[in-house]
Amino acid sequence: MSPELRLSVLDQSVACVGRPQDESIRHTVTLAEHCERLGYQRFWLSEHHSLPAIVGTAPEVLMAAVAARTSRIRIGSAGIMLPHYSPFKVAEQFRVLDALAPGRIDLGVGRAPGSDHRTAMLLNPDPRSAEAFPQQVRELQAWITGQEMPEGHPGRGIQALPRSATAPQLWMLGSSGYGAQLAAHYGLPYSFAHFITDGEGCAEALELYRHLFKPGVIAKPQANICVWALAADTEEEAWRLFSSRERARVDRQTGRFGPLLPPEQALRAYSPAEEAYRQALRRKAMVGTGEQVAAKLRALAAELQVDELVVITWTWDPQAQRRSYELLAQAFALRPAQEPARAGS
Repeated sequence: MSPELRLSVLDQSVACVGRPQDESIRHTVTLAEHCERLGYQRFWLSEHHSLPAIVGTAPEVLMAAVAARTSRIRIGSAGIMLPHYSPFKVAEQFRVLDALAPGRIDLGVGRAPGSDHRTAMLLNPDPRSAEAFPQQVRELQAWITGQEMPEGHPGRGIQALPRSATAPQLWMLGSSGYGAQLAAHYGLPYSFAHFITDGEGCAEALELYRHLFKPGVIAKPQANICVWALAADTEEEAWRLFSSRERARVDRQTGRFGPLLPPEQALRAYSPAEEAYRQALRRKAMVGTGEQVAAKLRALAAELQVDELVVITWTWDPQAQRRSYELLAQAFALRPAQEPARAGS
């Protein structure tokens, strides 16, 4: 592992009780500007549909807004749920994004629906669409980089425009061994969603990826993990803020989804099974002061032998979320990259 641990960001535009949903979208753009100033490596955006807790439904649109308000940080999808879409259309969208932010676009793709079954059917009525995912990935990589399709392919001779000197960087996302194996087979960078499984299966997936990796899009394995973390000025305040996320996670275990509650409304009586889950969640949580959370993150990165962590943070108060990223940036001594020279300057 590199001695210099890089930090990136994933934001999901979380819905919050008492706040219009459109504000969550605008807060995401503001957060991206903030994180660029702090020196984070990437700013990734997720895709979910018809989920009361998350209103980030169109990362490709939100990425364009972030591109217009930033100049250095890499911007990416985490991810585009490819079975819903035509790979050619996705390639066109991301070629346009790369024209807006040359050399700064990450195209993370996943196989999961990011929604319930009924919503997934509205996005793509073909119930077997996920079976074509490996082929979709291969076609997408060809179209974003301008490679020619093989003889006999219906897309041979078709180009995804606009063309330019740079291209989006394709990433494989996953929370199981499937994505790890596919990323290894195609020689793609791989990101494991540690925050979805609370780390379960992460070490195994990374080992599988590294063991099976064949040079392809990249020459050697490149992996990061996306982990949930929250920092505040005091440990007590961090745990108070965490109660919103804690309530959402416990409720999710019983199929209850809703906007994020403010900390003072998040407490409720828990059943014995819920309380056991809650305590397990707290034992694993990356919560505390900036230095405390940084120590936990460094230990996790060393254990999993990764040199980049993508941090996701849910808070009801956007200012508390921005403060959390600020404290982690201070603890890791992040430095903003220099703005690239503009053409003709």
